[in-house]
Amino acid sequence: MGSHIPQTRTDKLFNVFVYICITFALLIVLYPLIYIISASISNPSYVNSGKMWLFPKDITLEGYKLIFDNKEIWQGYLMTFFYTGLGTLINLIVTIPAAYALSRKDFFGRGIFTGMFILTMFFSGGLIPTYLVVKNLGMINTVWAMVLPNAAAVWNIIISRVFFQSTIPKGLEEAAIIDGASNLKLFTKIILPLSAPIIAVMALFYGVGHWNGYFNALIYLSDRKLYPLQLVLREILVLQDMSSNNTNITGEMAQLMHSKQQLAAIIKYGVMIVSTLPVIIVYPFLQRYFVKGVMIGSLKG
Repeated sequence: MGSHIPQTRTDKLFNVFVYICITFALLIVLYPLIYIISASISNPSYVNSGKMWLFPKDITLEGYKLIFDNKEIWQGYLMTFFYTGLGTLINLIVTIPAAYALSRKDFFGRGIFTGMFILTMFFSGGLIPTYLVVKNLGMINTVWAMVLPNAAAVWNIIISRVFFQSTIPKGLEEAAIIDGASNLKLFTKIILPLSAPIIAVMALFYGVGHWNGYFNALIYLSDRKLYPLQLVLREILVLQDMSSNNTNITGEMAQLMHSKQQLAAIIKYGVMIVSTLPVIIVYPFLQRYFVKGVMIGSLKG
């Protein structure tokens, strides 16, 4: 039987304070989620007027019906899945081998390469030179413009390098080399199976970035069939703002624009729910790897 440690009055007060802070933080996090869910199934007039501030009013599924009937939204959904899957795969193929190579003490010139990588975190060519490079490579208005310009993030390479340095036993590598394993076999047969936590973390980081990204599509894409979901959602938001700011119309046109504004508002919240569901569904399966992969470097120094 475990011994119970008695708590002093100060400990009890501190525990109460901690629970109050946690409850307050939970409410701050939950309110936007509850509001968006409620707004997606409420009458747009109540949402726009501010009468719906937490729970749904005059429940309607018209917004979700319009989403499911909108081919552009589903096309954007499909392209976002494609960009996220292909982009994350390319990111991992570049990041994990680069990080492992930089973690090896016998890698000649690793300090020079690390310095060059870090330099790019502080100095970059800028938007116009990057656009010219993408254009000269013939990637404008193609899938590759969405996945190749951001093939690796230096910060993620550094995090992965620290993981390899602090987690993979050097004795294990030396034993494999003594047994005749080549560097390629060592990496594929021993290092990768032991690197599931950091691979999951990097996949989550890169995947969320691709899923939420729209700027590359805004700059490099003009074919609507290639638009990701976030760019379609952006157009819905722009439509709503244009409708609300246009005050020079009257009569039937004004009623039509007002109707479109209301529909854009209810679609907006519905698309937010639909667009975040995949990330919410995937995260619980990667959570244990996520915590382990992020913390293990700090625990082992």
